[in-house]
Amino acid sequence: MRFLILPWVKVPHLASHILGRVARRISSDWIKRYGHPIYMLETFVEKERFRGTSYQAANWVYVGESKGRSRNDRYRSLKVPIKDIYLYPLVKRFRNALGGKGQSSSSTQKS
Repeated sequence: MRFLILPWVKVPHLASHILGRVARRISSDWIKRYGHPIYMLETFVEKERFRGTSYQAANWVYVGESKGRSRNDRYRSLKVPIKDIYLYPLVKRFRNALGGKGQSSSSTQKS
């Protein structure tokens, strides 16, 4: 799915409204279609063209940037634009739901 609001569209809080509606509905739609829920949304924002303001305003979490490679780059030769990566958890204990322990690795290491 692509999400772009063109600069000349002037509707207050439109992006946050749309992202909120999608976030509230997508897991139930996914369950109906694929038989299991989803726990987190991920998006990529092309840094050179966009700032990700809509995602920031909707409380998505910036987690870093891509390496400028595509998923089809088997030989490290394809170059694509570097993108900012944002995540939006759909459940409170998303780490547990995704198979993690819910703690960072630094807090679980023994001294």
